Amino acid sequence: MKDSVSASVPDMAPRRRQGRKAARSRPKGRTVDPQARQEILELLGGAPRRRDLLIEHLHKIQDRFGCLAARHLVALAAEMKLAMTEVYEVATFYHHFDVIREGEAPPPEITVRVCDSIACELAGAKTLLERLPALLGANVRVLHAPCVGRCDTAPVAVVGQNPVPHATMDKVARLVQAKAVEHPAAGSAPAAHPHLDIVSPGHVDYAAYRAAGGYALAAACARGERTSGQVIGIMEHSGLRGLGGAGFPAGRKWKIVAAEPAPRYLAVNVDEGEPGTFKDRFYLERDPHRFIEGALVASWAAGLEAIYIYLRDEYHGCRAILEREIAALQADPPCPLPPIHLRRGAGAYICGEESAMIESLEGKRGEPRLRPPYVAQVGLFGRPTLEHNMETLHWVRDIVEKGADWFAGQGRHGRKGLRSFSVSGRVKKPGVHLAPAGITVRELVDEHCGGMLDGHAFYAYLPGGASGGILPASMGDIPLDFDTLNQYGCFIGSAAIVILSDRDRAADCARNLMKFFSTESCGQCTPCRVGTVKAKALMEGARWDQALLAELSQAMIDASICGLGQAAPNPALTVMKYFPQEIE
Repeated sequence: MKDSVSASVPDMAPRRRQGRKAARSRPKGRTVDPQARQEILELLGGAPRRRDLLIEHLHKIQDRFGCLAARHLVALAAEMKLAMTEVYEVATFYHHFDVIREGEAPPPEITVRVCDSIACELAGAKTLLERLPALLGANVRVLHAPCVGRCDTAPVAVVGQNPVPHATMDKVARLVQAKAVEHPAAGSAPAAHPHLDIVSPGHVDYAAYRAAGGYALAAACARGERTSGQVIGIMEHSGLRGLGGAGFPAGRKWKIVAAEPAPRYLAVNVDEGEPGTFKDRFYLERDPHRFIEGALVASWAAGLEAIYIYLRDEYHGCRAILEREIAALQADPPCPLPPIHLRRGAGAYICGEESAMIESLEGKRGEPRLRPPYVAQVGLFGRPTLEHNMETLHWVRDIVEKGADWFAGQGRHGRKGLRSFSVSGRVKKPGVHLAPAGITVRELVDEHCGGMLDGHAFYAYLPGGASGGILPASMGDIPLDFDTLNQYGCFIGSAAIVILSDRDRAADCARNLMKFFSTESCGQCTPCRVGTVKAKALMEGARWDQALLAELSQAMIDASICGLGQAAPNPALTVMKYFPQEIE
């Protein structure tokens, strides 16, 4: 019986063995589409396939095809010899990458982003966001955007890569129509820089900068006419502090990094995403070589081997300027130059935090690192890194050439130095105003901003952008500088001053800011990721649960990894302290 049964059952072992062999012969994961592979090869050309260039290569795909289709991501991962998860997690982290999954339709060819941060909201951005979709039609995508760094011309829309200052429905519609006519067919090469405002009035190019004595300092340092100790000493004596917000003494930072083992790098932070801040763009559009020379001097003094410039993606005009001017410098160098790398952000406020910027420079998600170690010891590519805001380097040439006492003697009310204040809101002359450190907000408005708008009375102000808190007009005589505002629950940060009038409410401003923080949290740590969303919900009503909001704020301050979560509660806390009548 056993033999007869065995005889009636076919031998399955060969088939199973064949099946296993066939399964092993198929490649693991997604297969690469041949056409997509060819398109990626043509797009990347001879560019290196290094891991740190992943974001740069994603930009090339986004610029060419208008989105990041799954087939292109698979081909890119194969070409760069990366796991698909590595490419996908980076592509989905940044706002400006449109990742299209299999079966999804690509976005419309034209995207309009309307800034809805505080200065633009005061100027009418909500109306634009509500009415533009119906006006522009279904073939145009209208999105809200966090601060685009043009608060002095609020409200601002961005059509493709073209900013529309003082945006109106008609202005946006006309530009959309123009771009619809000019827009290349899908898959064709876009214009190198399809923006409108490459050069600003008063722009100083390489030839003009050299003719006015530019790079003489860098050349003198390279020739040994100065010593690094002398230059670092001048920087220390000047009292210059980091102007990106943290305020760490610049000369001391140079000395710390110089003492670390080589190789060492310079990372320049031009990712000013703080609502209300636009000073870096102002200087880049007008005098880019001044900060580049400062970077060269810093690199020489601290013994740095390469310069990496991280520029926010919203600044397309600035990128065109820097590409052109760096090329001019390299073609006719005044002294030996270290390698200079210009890297493009992709829409992430968190990358203004120094360690998150370092992660992004390495081609990763812009998530802050736990510290210690600090970037001065373990920074870019694991090496000691001098990290500076662009404006900090902008002042190096003047300080070294004119002397430390020149800079230190510029302050007011017992403070030292000069500050570039980005002023927006209810003033007659918004813009970047160079003023003595320690000036009060009343003095700033009256002496530099032409006073309040007609019919508006000074009501409140933000002394340090979105995260610096909100103070009433009755406290408008506090010197604006590092350390002077801390006792009031505020700080100056990058000196982004937003002026509110009697037609505004501080509570509404705080809601806008918390919405921004909840959108921009990188999500790495729970106190920030969950806390900003919960705080936003608690602040939506006319009456706030102040006890619960205060408890939540303290948890965020104590437990968040980086400054975003630690400072996000400041607007709410200062409203509860100084404007209780608005929320009770």
